[in-house]
Amino acid sequence: MEDEQLKFIDLFAGIGGFRIALEKNGSECVFSSEWDKEAQITYKENFGEIPKGDITKIKENEIPRHDILCAGFPCQAFSISGKQGGFNDARGTLFFDIARIAKYHQPKVLFLENVKNLAKHYHGNTLKIILRILDEIGYDVYYDILTASHYGVPQARERIYIVAFRKDLGVKYFYFPKQTYKNVYLKDILEDDEKTKDFIINRSDLKFWKRDETSALKPIQIGQINHGGQGERIYSINGHAITLSAYGGGAAGKTGAYLVGGKIRRLSPRECARVQGFPEWFKIPISKSQAYKQFGNSISVPVIDLIYQQILKVLRSDKTGQNQILIENNELKRDYSLQTTLK
Repeated sequence: MEDEQLKFIDLFAGIGGFRIALEKNGSECVFSSEWDKEAQITYKENFGEIPKGDITKIKENEIPRHDILCAGFPCQAFSISGKQGGFNDARGTLFFDIARIAKYHQPKVLFLENVKNLAKHYHGNTLKIILRILDEIGYDVYYDILTASHYGVPQARERIYIVAFRKDLGVKYFYFPKQTYKNVYLKDILEDDEKTKDFIINRSDLKFWKRDETSALKPIQIGQINHGGQGERIYSINGHAITLSAYGGGAAGKTGAYLVGGKIRRLSPRECARVQGFPEWFKIPISKSQAYKQFGNSISVPVIDLIYQQILKVLRSDKTGQNQILIENNELKRDYSLQTTLK
C-alpha cells in the first residue's frame, strides 16, 4: 500500500482546509461538497472546481469510491429517544449524511472535526450516539480534543477530532500526534503596517493593565475596549490569537483586538489565514466580511496535517512495521499522561 495513492472526499468542505493537508501528503480529492455560495467561490479559486451543493440532496451512488472521508460537520441536536437508537438517531442531522455515505462506500478511514463542545453536547449523549453509529456501520473509533496552539499554530483553537478505521483493517491502536509546542507567536505572522491600515480601531475608551512583554503559547489579554465584552478584549502579539469566529460583534469581533506598533487593530483576512495555517499561495477572492466568516468556520491546517500523517503511518504499515509504530504510539500515550499546560 506504500505506493498507492489514497483518494478522499471533502464533505462540508468550507474553503478546503482538509484538502490542503491531505493533498500535501500525496492524496487525491475525488469529490467535494459545500452548500455556501461564497465558500464555493473561494474553493473554486484555489482548487479549480466548484464543490457540489447540499449534501442532503446528493445520493450515495453519485459519490465516487474513496479511501478517506473527510468532514468538518456542524454539530446538531440528535434524537435522544432511548428507543430507536443507533443509525436512526442521526436522521434529520447532517451527521446522518456522513453515516449513510460511509455505510454505503465503506471507506478505509473517516476523518472528522467538530467544535470542542461536541464532547459535552446533550450531556455527552450526542458524542455517544456518533460513536455507537460508527461502530454499528463497521468502524473502530478514536477521538481527542487538541489545541492548535500546541501544534505550531498561533491561535488558541480547541477542536475535537475523530478518526475511525474500518474494522476489517484490524487497527487496534491509534494515537493522535504529540504536541510540538513550536515557538510561533502572533507577531511572527503579521502583515506590514501599510497593508493593515484599514483594520485600526480608534477609540478613546481603552484600558490597559498589563505590560506587553511576556511571551506565551496562548492569548495574553493586556487590556480592553469599553466594558471588555466579546470583541472588546485587547491581546498581546507576543502570545497567540484567540479562536477565530465566524460570528460575533464588538469593535474587534471575529478576530479579537491586538496591540500592534502602538495601535489597536483587528487581524486582516490574510493574517486570519495564517493563524489557521493556510499557505501563502491560498487566494482570498471574497469580501473582508466573508473572509472573516470563512476562516472562522475553517480548520487549523497544520493540525489536520499532523493527524493525517499519523493515519498514514497506520495505513501504510505492514505486519513487520506495526511493532515499531506501536512502540511510537505507546510513547505518545505515555507522554499524554505527563503533559502539563504551558504557562
